[in-house]
Amino acid sequence: MSDRIAYAKVSPEVYRAFGAVHAAIDASGLPKPLIDLVYLRVSQINGCAYCIDMHSRDLIKSGLSVDKLVLVPVWREAGAVFDQRERAALAWAEVVTRVAETNVPDVDYAAASAAFSDKELADLTFAIGLMNAYNRLGVAFRAQPAAAKHA
Repeated sequence: MSDRIAYAKVSPEVYRAFGAVHAAIDASGLPKPLIDLVYLRVSQINGCAYCIDMHSRDLIKSGLSVDKLVLVPVWREAGAVFDQRERAALAWAEVVTRVAETNVPDVDYAAASAAFSDKELADLTFAIGLMNAYNRLGVAFRAQPAAAKHA
């Protein structure tokens, strides 16, 4: 696997704009580990190796246990490993990421809005949208995960 285009270098203005959105999400008040958990799940759905590697490393650095990390793809079957807000965020991330298939049903919106305030849900949805965009860049341009660079 090799990088096709160094998109951050060839389009620095747009890349910086993405960075500004990322910074706004970080400052939104949502817990950083929750955001990183959502970023990881979205990246798993989209198959972005670069982002899966990066967010897994970020979560481990933040103190997330490996036991919990490996259960992210099967969080629904993981019992009490994930708390109520994490479960709501992961469910919302999945249904919004798969929007073309799901059309984001009212029942899913109701479940997410029961767990998050309007602002939190909007910020969470911006985070999901941003990660979906980053994943498309990573997959389209074959961004190499850190693990592959050191192998």
